[in-house]
Amino acid sequence: MNEKAMVNDALTGVNGELKMFGSIIQETENPQLKQCLKQLRNECEMSQEKLYQLARQKNYYVPAAKATQEEVENVKSTFSQPSMQ
Repeated sequence: MNEKAMVNDALTGVNGELKMFGSIIQETENPQLKQCLKQLRNECEMSQEKLYQLARQKNYYVPAAKATQEEVENVKSTFSQPSMQ
């Protein structure tokens, strides 16, 4: 397995863990456990950022083009509207 595949696999795994932490934290009632899970999630996010920077540096990952100001305003507008109930 080459380095690019390993970095991409690691990023995929870490991203899955971050999603998992989000779900578990929301469902946890115990404050101490919730705090512990948040700490683990934060450490996972730092690992994800390091892997992301490595992938960018080695051109293993090329992010999508930046959004235009019009696109940003459109998203802001969409999310600032009251939700229908």
